[in-house]
Amino acid sequence: MSQQSAAAKPSLQGVRIKARKGAVKAHAKHEPSVFRDQLYKHLETVPEGDFDSFATKFVQAGSTLEYLKYADALFEIILVGGLLQPGGSYVDDGAPVSPFTIFNAKEPAEVDDIKKYVEVINKLTRRYKYLQKPLEESALPTLLQYIHRWTPVQKDKFSTAVGLLISQGLASASCLQSLTKDHLVKNDVATSVLTIIIRAYLVDQSMDHLSAALKRGGIKDLLLFFPPNKREGKFLDDHFRKENLPQVAEWWAKKQYAVVKEGIVKDLTEMQEHGDTPEQIVGAIKSRQEESPIPEAELVQCLWSGLMGSVDWSARPDQIEGLALREVTKYAPILEPFCETGKTQIALINAVQVYCYEDTRIIKAFPQILKVLYNKDCISDQAIIYWYQKGSKPQGRQHFLKSTEPLVKFLQEQESSEEE
Repeated sequence: MSQQSAAAKPSLQGVRIKARKGAVKAHAKHEPSVFRDQLYKHLETVPEGDFDSFATKFVQAGSTLEYLKYADALFEIILVGGLLQPGGSYVDDGAPVSPFTIFNAKEPAEVDDIKKYVEVINKLTRRYKYLQKPLEESALPTLLQYIHRWTPVQKDKFSTAVGLLISQGLASASCLQSLTKDHLVKNDVATSVLTIIIRAYLVDQSMDHLSAALKRGGIKDLLLFFPPNKREGKFLDDHFRKENLPQVAEWWAKKQYAVVKEGIVKDLTEMQEHGDTPEQIVGAIKSRQEESPIPEAELVQCLWSGLMGSVDWSARPDQIEGLALREVTKYAPILEPFCETGKTQIALINAVQVYCYEDTRIIKAFPQILKVLYNKDCISDQAIIYWYQKGSKPQGRQHFLKSTEPLVKFLQEQESSEEE
């Protein structure tokens, strides 16, 4: 009987056995809670209100905990006090509220108090700069879309913190896009949250600063934060004035004026190309003013820019001044109906001044242009004298005052002789 030699079995030494994907995913779900528990151990020994020690502990914990991997979990703990499930409810595993969270701030929410919490976040993100990107691109947008789930006090605290984070440059205003989701817009949640964010922002920053931040963040239309049936300028204006934020209402109005002015310039160009009469153009502008009114002073400046912008300036240099005077004479009947007050007349003179300053080809024609406008009843002698004495723009002021001195003296003498 022949003896069969046993075949050598393959060795598993050095071979890495891969876990099944499902098992890896199941294990990964529990990892944020392990991270949370480890972070809590660092924070539990800090006395309440000792913000410097909290900042130190967060920085120290970053040397052993994987902040980058668990950035979303980290900011959920800091901002709302615990881990969240998909949908925005808290993970129900019996864990206590974080020893450090925005939600631990005093009630009612106060900017000065929440600033202390934001300063801890500031120190943390300064030490671990890689945390800023997940904060502004993931954590804040996600948490904002769940804001309807929290109590009014929690909303106030979180919204105030968001306003401060954006104002201090720790996050971009792009995170506010989350508030334009339908479920937040329809019940005025987005409007109220945005208002708190803006109010907190404006505590230390100007409206111009906020405007620039919104622009950088791609926030172009604040009406998108209002319910569909309230997406009109008057609702926005009323809302922010009632909330004692008139600067927001005024900024918004100016933005809308800019849009309207662009439309007026476009219409002027088209009407002139079609050969419309001055009467037709005036009628069209008045109709537009009824639909979308802008201040008369801004309107007259816009008309000047639009009318002069359509002029073909390709004449010889020695003919430019004569061309300018002919064009102003032609356009005066369009300007005159909108120059009824001293304020609008000063605005027109200033528009001419700036235009001549920027286009040096016609800078010498400035006094003659004023004479044409005066003779065509677009501007009065009082308006010219007021502009000369204290109403001029800084652009080229000394040159324009000197060049108009003879005209002003003539008007003053004429005025004196009439009084006698």
